[in-house]
Amino acid sequence: MSTVAVLKGDVHAEGVGKTIDTTTLLLPTNVRAKPGRCVVLRGPNGSGKTTLLRIIGGLLEPTVGTATIGGVRADERLPSIRAAVGALIGTPTTYRDLTLIDHLVLIDSTWGRDPDTSDARGLELMGQLGIEHLHDRFPHELSSGQQQLFRLALTFSRPATVVLLDEPEQRLDTGKREVVTELIRERARAGATVVMACHDPAMTKSLATSVVDVVPAR
Repeated sequence: MSTVAVLKGDVHAEGVGKTIDTTTLLLPTNVRAKPGRCVVLRGPNGSGKTTLLRIIGGLLEPTVGTATIGGVRADERLPSIRAAVGALIGTPTTYRDLTLIDHLVLIDSTWGRDPDTSDARGLELMGQLGIEHLHDRFPHELSSGQQQLFRLALTFSRPATVVLLDEPEQRLDTGKREVVTELIRERARAGATVVMACHDPAMTKSLATSVVDVVPAR
């Protein structure tokens, strides 16, 4: 990954919308986000927030409009886009025969970090999320809340200039939401661009430098 140019985290989505056959998944929407900022996407279920995140991350091609990261068209097939974007959208792939720490070590070393210290970084991240005591568990052994924290750990265990999160607060109690809020804030302070869909007013108030209201199609 060291040979791939690191893109700046400037996110520009200009009038992006998505229609499949006669069904509109997302009305044309604008999003602009810069490094160190956190843009919160707000709207009812079914308004297209997840679709918008997928377009921004290059996982889905818009029917109309354009999305770029650092001036490059958002397309996950491009190595520079894959290197730039860390995303929790949907359920990430996990392996039944790997423990939680095994997963984090795998991701850490895959993205070019020193494998000799991967365990330490993974345990530190799990400690921040309060799940370090589960390091030798397997993903299928976790409760729903623990699974969400582990998915966030998977997302934050790799370098990224753009972090995309789809309702990171789901399945978490108030205390854990505060922990996750601080972790997201730290990532933004470190220079990442954060775009997240969120239904939690407290988390939105604490993190958002701007809010985009996604309007549902009628």
